[in-house]
Amino acid sequence: MNCRVCKQRAAVEVRRHHAAFCPDHFIEHVQRQVARTIHDYRMFGSEDRLLLGVSGGKDSLALWDILTELGYEVDGAYLHLGIGGYSADSLALAEGFAANRNLRLSIIDLPVDYGFSIPEAAATQGRSACSVCGLSKRYLLNEAATGYDVLVMGHNLDDEAATLLGNVLKWNTEYLGRQAPVLPAVEGLARKVKPLIRVAERETAAYAVLRGIEYEVEECPLVAGNKVNRLKERLNVLEEQSSGIKQQFLFGFLDRGAQHFGVGEKPELGSCRSCGRPTTGDVCAFCRVRARATAPPEERDS
Repeated sequence: MNCRVCKQRAAVEVRRHHAAFCPDHFIEHVQRQVARTIHDYRMFGSEDRLLLGVSGGKDSLALWDILTELGYEVDGAYLHLGIGGYSADSLALAEGFAANRNLRLSIIDLPVDYGFSIPEAAATQGRSACSVCGLSKRYLLNEAATGYDVLVMGHNLDDEAATLLGNVLKWNTEYLGRQAPVLPAVEGLARKVKPLIRVAERETAAYAVLRGIEYEVEECPLVAGNKVNRLKERLNVLEEQSSGIKQQFLFGFLDRGAQHFGVGEKPELGSCRSCGRPTTGDVCAFCRVRARATAPPEERDS
């Protein structure tokens, strides 16, 4: 199989585009997909201050590299979640990436700064570790984005298609209404964007390898049973049988279905009486998790 552009031997096949690319032209292809997404959805401009949520995994590090190559100045924020050696290894990879490219990386340490880790919180909440982790990440990244114009997330095509499928299967109309490439800024929250939605998970991995990016290859040890991962597996089967089905599903929704669920509507927000951050309730979900995770056992069980 030969490269679509230069006709040399191809290194990566992108079946849904009926194309294959040599290493150099695959890298250009991925960067074009991201540039197109930023342009089409008017995500941000060169004058905006950008903060990228960095995990040490392939998606966030590949996206940081892509945005830098496209000429954007992007700072990173790493969340240390206290997940044993996994968090330590991921942090080292994120720090190494930033240092090698002279990029700014801030570190938010959940155990040190807030008094609990994700495993500790999950053990006290009666909910899955992924649920606690997700709400903690949202809170901490929104807090870290104070002073920035845009919070950039590394969600890829597979992530977004699986999330959409889960919300459709349960008809979670509130979440369907918020599934968009751009979530506009509201008081106290920066604009949130997802430039990788045209790039599949295996493509970000290939991009990282070809660009010589070291990333965390191990899966989070707390992810067993994660619903989104199970949906990804089902979608992978469908993709194998019908190439392009993930992209058709996601962009069909964004182009023709999203408007029926109120995408872009601003939620009514007040201030959390504990931390002052925006919330739809009296106390935000993160502060409730923190209070229970850090409470003495006798108070926690009462």
